[in-house]
Amino acid sequence: MNAAERVCAFLDQAQVYYLATAEGDQPRVRPFGTALVYEGKLYIQTGKVKPVSKQLAANPRAEVCAFHQGQWVRVAGKLLNDDRREVKVAMLDKYPNLKRMYDPDDGNTQVLYFAEAQATFASFAAPPETVEL
Repeated sequence: MNAAERVCAFLDQAQVYYLATAEGDQPRVRPFGTALVYEGKLYIQTGKVKPVSKQLAANPRAEVCAFHQGQWVRVAGKLLNDDRREVKVAMLDKYPNLKRMYDPDDGNTQVLYFAEAQATFASFAAPPETVEL
């Protein structure tokens, strides 16, 4: 299992993670639940009409954090847009409940992947472990 797959598996188990972005000098944090490994990269999904999309366009630096069964992961890096239809289809196939709101051809569905990223796995019982994505 590579680093992206390991992080994705953790996010899948946690079910909810928190994505932090910046809006000017104000941090913004919100819950997310999508994670996909496609072509070896870790992807998330949102809508282009949402403030988070505009924040990431202005400043792609972001961080996610999830907690599950006494452990947590933090992923820090750049979230970059990928407009290819096939990755949007893969994301919506993994999360079919999103098909009520999103379609790969709607002009709104957005998938972003982590670049220049590191993930740190940690707990109170073990030293942190950092991996490159």
